Amino acid sequence: MRAQVMQELQRIESTHDVTILFACESGSRGWGFASPDSDYDVRFIYVHRLPWYLTVAPGRDVIEVPISGDLDINGWDLRKALGLMRESNPTLLEWLRSPIMYREEATTMAQFRALAEQVFSNAKGWHHYASMAKKNFREHLQADEVRYKKYLYVLRPLLAARWIRHLPGVPPMRFAELAQHTLDAVADAALVAEINALLEVKMRAGEAATSPRWPGIHAFIETELARNAAEPVQPLPVPGYAALDALLHDTVLHYSQRATGTTKASP
Repeated sequence: MRAQVMQELQRIESTHDVTILFACESGSRGWGFASPDSDYDVRFIYVHRLPWYLTVAPGRDVIEVPISGDLDINGWDLRKALGLMRESNPTLLEWLRSPIMYREEATTMAQFRALAEQVFSNAKGWHHYASMAKKNFREHLQADEVRYKKYLYVLRPLLAARWIRHLPGVPPMRFAELAQHTLDAVADAALVAEINALLEVKMRAGEAATSPRWPGIHAFIETELARNAAEPVQPLPVPGYAALDALLHDTVLHYSQRATGTTKASP
């Protein structure tokens, strides 16, 4: 599958005349609780040549490839990605922390990651995760029989919101790391054991597999949702965003010039 992904990324670069700066695995494989039949959700960030950015009418800033078999692949233009970074978009920030990487332009992405940390808004990030957990709980966990993965689709954003409440930085992508730093192995021992049992079953079962409610997890979710409703986090100051414009400017020029062979300097 990795060979197929690499071939597809190369085809996208050629077809769309772009440079892919970064590509990773998103979704359940990135979170660390994939089922045997989980898709491969490949996400990437790319940069166009300079003329694309100099038109009166803006071009489409997303590349989407039709799903083929188990492969779901799409990406965002650098300007779009930086705009989402300005809004502390958690999806983008999770990509940067994916444990499964396919491509990376090291110098550019080191700057990109550093900026993502600098401009992260704890309030925006917390609100996104808290709202996601509330929505997924309301829509997917009200029946007596529920899909295994839907519990994780509520637990993961709940724990990410808890991370931001206590550690105002960007939460990790991998569910195991998130749980390790937000749950107490002693005080929450029964809950941790139930989550581990859920993970074990989910990772052996198909994506559509269901089970009766898990009472300990369900009770924890309800308690945590109630706390979020009663105690929203207080926003911390965020620096200005001029560095985002500078990174866009320098990166577009660098890769445009590199494509024509006029420079070899790093952005």
